[in-house]
Amino acid sequence: MPYEFKLPDLGEGITEAELRRWLVNEGDTVSEHQGVAEVETDKAVVEVPSPRSGLIVRLHQAEGAIVRVGDTLLTIGEAGELPEVERPRSVGIVGTLPEAEDEERAEIDTEGRRNILATPAVRARAREMGLVLEGIRGTGPRGSITREDLAKGATPAIPPADRHGAVERIPLRGVRRTIARNLLAAQRATAFVTTMDEADVSDLWELRLRELRAMKDKGIHLTFFPFFIKAVQHSLAAHPLLNASVDEGREEIVVKNYCNIGIAVDTPDGLLVPVVKDVANKSILVLAQELQNLGERARGRQITLEEMQGSTFTITDFGHFGGTYATPVINYPDVAILGCGRIADRPWVKDGQVVPRKVLPLSLTFDHRVTDGVDAATFLGKVIRYLEDPTLLFLEST
Repeated sequence: MPYEFKLPDLGEGITEAELRRWLVNEGDTVSEHQGVAEVETDKAVVEVPSPRSGLIVRLHQAEGAIVRVGDTLLTIGEAGELPEVERPRSVGIVGTLPEAEDEERAEIDTEGRRNILATPAVRARAREMGLVLEGIRGTGPRGSITREDLAKGATPAIPPADRHGAVERIPLRGVRRTIARNLLAAQRATAFVTTMDEADVSDLWELRLRELRAMKDKGIHLTFFPFFIKAVQHSLAAHPLLNASVDEGREEIVVKNYCNIGIAVDTPDGLLVPVVKDVANKSILVLAQELQNLGERARGRQITLEEMQGSTFTITDFGHFGGTYATPVINYPDVAILGCGRIADRPWVKDGQVVPRKVLPLSLTFDHRVTDGVDAATFLGKVIRYLEDPTLLFLEST
């Protein structure tokens, strides 16, 4: 008996996912736990396994579709069962009779263009996919458009031009769709303020240069990020309100007694934020190894949902791409994010003399509901102290 496999609950309150691609075709035989589809949700790509063995009778969703939890993905039948086909229409002595499930409506515009035949379900599906039926060649009875036809080709729902000239329309899908949704949530749910300062990281620069060769021999690319992470971790211990979230329902500040740092990673698909867990118990060397691994897996879209969740504070390094200052958006539900700009040679007063130094611009965005500017500025001052005297990071680390 055919079994309808519905999109399962993927955890963490996820209600929908984008179907990136099918890993099977209709008519294929699959085994239990074999991957049948790749779906993207909350910035991660997840392979969905088959719940049983059998024959793929029908794929119900088109690639690129947004599928809600509980929607049917595919139908699995017994081995040897033929895939579903359009059944012939009923014929009587007066001709073709209408089928109850194939009731079709015709769309006729004022210019007299051809009728467009499609069931209400197909029309609804086309709206979900952002498609218009005009221009799609139907392969169903009397040329009606089927779900399969929607996947084969269509025209955009909105013409690719406006009154000013030609435009290009890019569907808001995948990582970019999730980023947009999360950024809007952060902007709506937080009272964000950004404070800025600078750090003389000349000593840190020299320390990293001295250790680069030794780290390279171990297969590790040593960046400034492990030092940024440890400086933030030590500073959060003295400013716990920045290592928190807000329980809106109970109107409570939830202070986290652990430190997990989210790291913004630029990928071809958009910005991902893998999380380095249990930072307090990891050395600079261990952090460097983990950061390298997470970064490579994030850029290769092999990162898991678990590795993208649980941050208590976030760091973003826009200086890597030439930026100086910015107002980074909080990675909701965190209440603070530190942005690191481009390290550059600047004239700096040291011991009463103007000398060239390596200067790092820093931008801290925080939720003003949770703490005030004095606390945020003092926190940022502590971060600067650790970065300007990196030996403290080793002296105070466990």
